[in-house]
Amino acid sequence: MTNAPSSPISLPEVDLPALTVRLMTPADGPAIRKLDERAFGPGRYTRTAYRLREGVAPDYALSCVANIGSMLIGANVMTPISIGETSALLLGPLTVEPAFRSRGIGEALAQHSLTLARQAGHQLVVLVGDEPYYAKLGFKSSPQGRLQMPGPVDPARVLYCELQAGAFEGITGSVTRVS
Repeated sequence: MTNAPSSPISLPEVDLPALTVRLMTPADGPAIRKLDERAFGPGRYTRTAYRLREGVAPDYALSCVANIGSMLIGANVMTPISIGETSALLLGPLTVEPAFRSRGIGEALAQHSLTLARQAGHQLVVLVGDEPYYAKLGFKSSPQGRLQMPGPVDPARVLYCELQAGAFEGITGSVTRVS
């Protein structure tokens, strides 16, 4: 896999001229784990979405990190999953260093990953999160019972985004990790 060079992004509401978004690499793993620990604490491992990612490498062609200079301040992981027989992606964790939150960095990371996924021909992305935040990126609440997650989850927080029109039509079943 080739890794695209860092590319500056424009966040007009933020005065962070040194902010870059680039593709994640395996070498980013330790810094991302520390960032996730600061942002989500030790209880993160019990969450359903973590169960889906456990033992599965991120799709490095779709996962992104944000840096200011050499400091990693944000990350968005995209992981392959299945919904029944249908291939899909799991977005998250989407993590931003607490001191840099509410500046559009998380939205920029997620949008960059979604754009890359769409360009790569992926059709559907799922996540567990807050609809008011993710709706601006095209996510909608999954109708209750359509997607069965591998553990307890608030059904109102199971969201999907069609990268291709109609991609969610007829989709139903267990959400499982891809080994």
